[in-house]
Amino acid sequence: MKTFKLLLVVFLLALGTVQAQTSANPWQISVGLTMPSINSDIVNSNGTVSSNDLSGSLGLPQASLYRKIFKGFSIGGQVALGKATNESTSTDFEFFSMHGALKYGFNIDGKFSPYVKAGVYGSTSLKDGTDSGSLNTDYSNFGTVGFDYALGDKFGLYAEYSIGKINENPEVDYGMISAGLSYDFGVGDRDKDGVNDKKDKCPDVPGLKEFEGCPDTDEDGIPDPEDNCPEVAGPVENKGCPDTDGDTVLDKDDACPEVAGLVELNGCPDADEDGIADGDDECPEEAGPAENKGCPWPDADNDGVADKDDDCPELAGTTENGCPELTDEIMSTINQVGSTILFPANSAKIMGEKSLNAVAEIKAILDQNPKGIIVIQGHASVDGNADYNQKLSLKRAESVRDQLVGLGVDAARLEVVAMGSSDPLNGDASDRAGSRRVEFYKK
Repeated sequence: MKTFKLLLVVFLLALGTVQAQTSANPWQISVGLTMPSINSDIVNSNGTVSSNDLSGSLGLPQASLYRKIFKGFSIGGQVALGKATNESTSTDFEFFSMHGALKYGFNIDGKFSPYVKAGVYGSTSLKDGTDSGSLNTDYSNFGTVGFDYALGDKFGLYAEYSIGKINENPEVDYGMISAGLSYDFGVGDRDKDGVNDKKDKCPDVPGLKEFEGCPDTDEDGIPDPEDNCPEVAGPVENKGCPDTDGDTVLDKDDACPEVAGLVELNGCPDADEDGIADGDDECPEEAGPAENKGCPWPDADNDGVADKDDDCPELAGTTENGCPELTDEIMSTINQVGSTILFPANSAKIMGEKSLNAVAEIKAILDQNPKGIIVIQGHASVDGNADYNQKLSLKRAESVRDQLVGLGVDAARLEVVAMGSSDPLNGDASDRAGSRRVEFYKK
C-alpha cells in the first residue's frame, strides 16, 4: 500500500508537466521491471504466510504490446515476472502473470497521458522455492492506473500500479508496480514536423501543427495548399494574394500592380477614358481610337471631320466628307464663270482659250466642293429647226462634260440636259451668239 501511495504522488506531480505533443502512432510496445506486493495472508498446505512477512523485489522485464483502436482506447496484452520474499523463512515466491486488457488514455496526444487498464489474467503461478507450494490458477481479475510520459515522437516512459486477486488455490489479493520504457510505432512522421503522417495533410513537407502539418511559407496565416500566392503574403479574402494598389485586381494578375486601374484593363489606368491603358496610349491625356494608338486623328481645317475622312482636308466643310455644300452662291459663281464658254454656230466645239480656261476654273471649284451632282444644260440659238437644235444643244453639254472629265472631275457627278432653242439668253431670240451656251444647276 505504501508503494501505491508513492506511485500516486509521482502521478500527481507529473500532471504539472503536461505538454501538447502529437503522438498517435497506433502501436506501443513497452519493456520494464515489475515488483509485486502481497496484500493479504497466504494460506496453503504448508501453513500460513503473513503478508507482513512478504516483501517484493524487482523481477525480470515486463513486456506489453497495445494497439490504439478508437480515440483513447487501446487493446493489448502483457507478460510480467516478479518475486516476493518471505523474510522470516528466506523463501522466495515467484510471481508470473500474463493478461489481456483494455486501456484508456486520457491525453494520448499530450506529453503526459494518464491511463487506466482493466482485464483478465490468462494464467498465474505462485510458488515457493521448494516447489511444494506451487499453485496454478485459471484466471485473475485486475485493474491498473498509470501514465505514459513522451520523450519524443516515439519513445517514452511509463509507470503503473495494478491491483489483482487470485480467486482460488490460494485466494490472494496483490498489487504490482511496473515501470519502464515504451516505444510507439506504426505511423511515421516523414517530414519530421511533429505531425504524424496519418494526420499530416502535407506529409512530405515540414509544416505547422496548427495547419495540420502544412507549411505557411509567406507567414500570412493561410496554409500553402489553400494559398493562391504561397510565397507572397496576402489577406484571407484574396485567398492569400496581395493587391498593392487596392484596385481589386490581384498583383499576380495586375499589369500595373502599384497604380490603381481598371479591371477590364488588367489593373492599369486609363486617364483619357478612351479604352486604351495609359501604358499603351501614345496620347494618354487625350482620347483617341485604338487604331491611331490612342491619339485623335488630325483635322487640319477644324471642321470636325478627321483628315483621313475629309475629302477637303484643307477646306472647312459642312458635309459628311468635310467639304462645303454646293450652295446657291457656289452655283452662281460657276454660272458666272461658265458664261464665258462660247460655241461657234452649228458647232459643239468649245471656242477659244478663254472658254477653255473657264472650264478649268469650274473644275477647280468642283474640286473644292467634291460632293453634289452638277447638271449641265446645253442651249442653241433659234437658227435651224427644233429637232436639229435639240441635238446640237445636247452635244454642247456633252462637250463641256467631257472636257471636265478630261481634267479630272468624276463623271458620276456630271449630268447633261438638252434645252434646244427653247430658252434663248435673256429671252432675246435675236442674241444668237449668247444663246449658244451652257448653264449649270445642282441636282
